[in-house]
Amino acid sequence: MSQKQHHLRRVGGAVVTTLAALLVFLELVMPDQITRLPPGNFWLNGFVRIPLEAIVAIALLLALPARARRIGATVLGFALGLLTIVKIIDMGFYAVLAREFDPVLDWVLFTDGYHFLEDSMGELGAFGVAAGAVLLALSILIFTTLSVRRLSRLLAAHARPTRHAVFAFASAWVVLTVLGIQIIGGIPIASQAAVNLAHDTALKVPQDLADRKKFEQEVRVDAFRDMPAAQLLNALRGKDVIIGFVESYGRDAVENPEFNSPVLAQLKADDADLAAKGFSARSGFLTSSTFGGGSWLAHSTFLSGLWIDNQQRYRSLVNTDRLTLTRAFSQAGYRTVGMEPGVTYAWPEGQFYGYDQVWDSHTLDYHGPKLSWSTMPDQFVMKQFQQLEYGKKNRGPLLAEITLTSSHTPWAPLPTKLPWEQIGDGSVYGPIIGAADGAGKVWSNDHSIRLAYAKSIAYSIDSLTSYVEKYADDNLVMVFLGDHQPASIVVGQNASKDVPISIVAKDPKVLDRIASWGWTTGLTPAPTAPVWPMNTFRDQFLTAFSPQGGLH
Repeated sequence: MSQKQHHLRRVGGAVVTTLAALLVFLELVMPDQITRLPPGNFWLNGFVRIPLEAIVAIALLLALPARARRIGATVLGFALGLLTIVKIIDMGFYAVLAREFDPVLDWVLFTDGYHFLEDSMGELGAFGVAAGAVLLALSILIFTTLSVRRLSRLLAAHARPTRHAVFAFASAWVVLTVLGIQIIGGIPIASQAAVNLAHDTALKVPQDLADRKKFEQEVRVDAFRDMPAAQLLNALRGKDVIIGFVESYGRDAVENPEFNSPVLAQLKADDADLAAKGFSARSGFLTSSTFGGGSWLAHSTFLSGLWIDNQQRYRSLVNTDRLTLTRAFSQAGYRTVGMEPGVTYAWPEGQFYGYDQVWDSHTLDYHGPKLSWSTMPDQFVMKQFQQLEYGKKNRGPLLAEITLTSSHTPWAPLPTKLPWEQIGDGSVYGPIIGAADGAGKVWSNDHSIRLAYAKSIAYSIDSLTSYVEKYADDNLVMVFLGDHQPASIVVGQNASKDVPISIVAKDPKVLDRIASWGWTTGLTPAPTAPVWPMNTFRDQFLTAFSPQGGLH
C-alpha cells in the first residue's frame, strides 16, 4: 500500500469514526418531543450535554475482555437503536395525540395512521412513506450497532486516556447534576434522556398489567345494573332520542380565537333557527379519555360510564355485559339503532352496545364520492336516518346513536350543505367534492389546516341542528358532543381534553330535569360551564331521567 493510499485510509477511518461518534451522541441526547429540542442553534446548544449513558457504557466496555466487549457493544448498540426508534415514534405521537407511545397497546393506531396517509397522499404515496419508515428503522438499528462496535474498539485501543476521560466526565456530570446547571431553555447539561426513556418503556408492561386488574374491579361496580326496566329513563317516555358524536369537536373549536369564528357563527345561527322552531339547548363540557384520535375510546367511555383510555381497556369492556347508555334505552323499550358511516368492516361491538340495527358504510346506500377518511357527508347520513328510521310511520320510541365523520382528519375535501330534497342517493356530491380543495392543498400550511378543521366542525354541527329544524317533532331530544380534540397540529400539545356537549329539546320538562347541572343556555358553552369527566355522563343522565332524578 502506497503512502498516499495509507493516508487516505486513515483519513477515511477518522471520518467514519467521527460520524459514528456523532450518531451515537445525538441518539443519546435527542429528546422524545420536538418541543424539547434545545432552543436556538441546535448544533450549538445540543452539544453542550454530558450523557450519563455514554459514561457508564464506556466504563462497562473497558472492564470487559475482548470477546465479551464485542458482544456487549453489539447489545448496547442494538438497544440504543431501539430506543432511538421509540423516540422518533414518541415525537409523532406527541405531535398528533399529545402523549407518548405505548409499545404494548398502541400498535393498532398505526393502521389509522396509514389510512390517513392514503387519504392525504394516495396509495402509492402512503406505501412509499411506510416503506421509507421501515428502511429508516432498519438503518438506525444497523448503523447504531456498527457505530458502537467501532467506537468500542477505538476506546479499547486507547484504554488509559479513555479511563481518565471517563473519570473526568463522570465527575463533571455529578457536579453539574448537584448544581443543576442548565443550558438555555432549562435543559440540564447533565443528560440521562436515554436512561429515562428506557426506564419508562420498561415500566409499560407492569403498568398495563396493573391497569388490567384495576379495570376488572371497576367494571363490576354499576349502580344501574339491577334497576327495573320500568324505571329506567321513565322521564323520557314518549320521546325519541338522538345521541350524536361530532368527530374532533373539541373545546378549542369554540374557544380558540385563531380559528373558532366559523364554529361560533354556526352555533349562533343554529341557536336562532332552533328557537324559531320552539327548541332550546343547554351546553357544558366533558373531559374526553383521548386526544387527537381514538374515537372508539371516547364513544365507549361516554356510553359505558367507565374510563376507557387505551386499547386494552376497550377490548376488555366489549367482552362484558356492561349496561351501556344505548342498552339502557333498549331495556326501557326503545328501538336502538346505530348510524355508523365510519364502520367499513364487521363490527361485533354493535352487539355489546345493544343496538337492534347498525347502519354502516355498506348499508347506508351511498352512491357519491368518498371524502378522504370519511365515507360520506354528514347531511347524507342524517337524510338516511330520516328515511330508514325516524320518518317511518307507526314505529315505537327510537334511540339513535349517530356518528358524524365529515370533520375527521384531514378535513378535506369538505362537502357543502344542500337542500334536503336534493341529496338523493348521494351522487349529487360528485361535482361538489371534485371542486373542493383536497388534503394536499389544505395541508400546505398551518393556517389552512386550522381553518378547514373549523369549517368541517361547523358543517357537522349544522347537519345535526338543521335536521332537527327540518324533521323533528315536539318529542325529539338530541344530545350531541365531540369525541375528542383535534390533532396537536391544530390546537398544540398543551390543549385540554375537553369537548363541548349540548342537549336540545322542545319540551321544557326535559331541560328542567337537568337544571341542577348548571349548564349554559344555548349551543355554545360558556368558558365557566361545568366540566365533567366523560365517564360520569352515563350515570348523571340515567339519574336525571329515572325516578331518583326528580325535578330540581
